[in-house]
Amino acid sequence: MRHATAASLHALAPLLAQLRALPGLVERRPGIFYLRAHAFLHFHEDAAGLFADVKLDRQRFERHTVSTPAQQQAVLAAIARVLADGNPPRSLAQ
Repeated sequence: MRHATAASLHALAPLLAQLRALPGLVERRPGIFYLRAHAFLHFHEDAAGLFADVKLDRQRFERHTVSTPAQQQAVLAAIARVLADGNPPRSLAQ
């Protein structure tokens, strides 16, 4: 699995725009976001699709599929919860 290419990031443009609007996240390079001084979110791709590695518990990366708009919105909602209250969700289903 490799880091997302420019073409893959282009496919994620709507999600990236929403992430860029969230307070607290800083995009240091295209598709690579930091929360405060710590790596928080980046993207990968392979034949199975697009994936976000995100630290929903602020400690370790978890991989989540973001190939569909519904999957992207689930990840975005989980990230927004983390940023809003500082308490990580237990899963994307919450």
